[in-house]
Amino acid sequence: MAKEQNPDYLYIGCSDSRVPTNEILGLDAGEVFVHRNIANLVNSVDLNVMSVINYAVRHLSVKHIVVCGHYNCGGVKAAMQSADLGILNPWLRNIRDVYRLHRQELDAIEEPNARFNRLVELNVQEQCINVIKTAAVQQSYVGKGYPVVHGWVYDLYTGNLIDLKIDFEGILHNIQEIYDLTGQGLMKKKDDQ
Repeated sequence: MAKEQNPDYLYIGCSDSRVPTNEILGLDAGEVFVHRNIANLVNSVDLNVMSVINYAVRHLSVKHIVVCGHYNCGGVKAAMQSADLGILNPWLRNIRDVYRLHRQELDAIEEPNARFNRLVELNVQEQCINVIKTAAVQQSYVGKGYPVVHGWVYDLYTGNLIDLKIDFEGILHNIQEIYDLTGQGLMKKKDDQ
């Protein structure tokens, strides 16, 4: 434990105590760098998560970044309510924005629990996109070919991890015209290799 850490993974997950990071990943101490907050958000003005991503990518050279949500998430559920939740309002607005972006799909789901679970999944997807928008991730990927971003959901009922099969390179390509922070054209350079 006293040796320097050299993890291959950065895990960004929910603060929920029912989601024990190392256990669900099957990894030992020192194998995963961890950041947790309510509803596994990656907000560009949250200096905590931005610092964690920057450090993990630029100093620890992680190969994979996992954004992991979980079904029955209290933060996502709270964001689905039409209520003033005080200090939580600005935080939950990020999840409400995910709902707004995917409102047509979500409103078409009649069963409330199914809609709730789908919002959990869409929230993970949008947070993965937020990770991909960061300069550290873009620059490292162009220069080294990693990290790759993954989106997962933990099912509290079954104990299974569900891979949402986030199309990392596809998302990177789709956002590069607006969010390219490398100055080199992300996919062009990668395609030339």
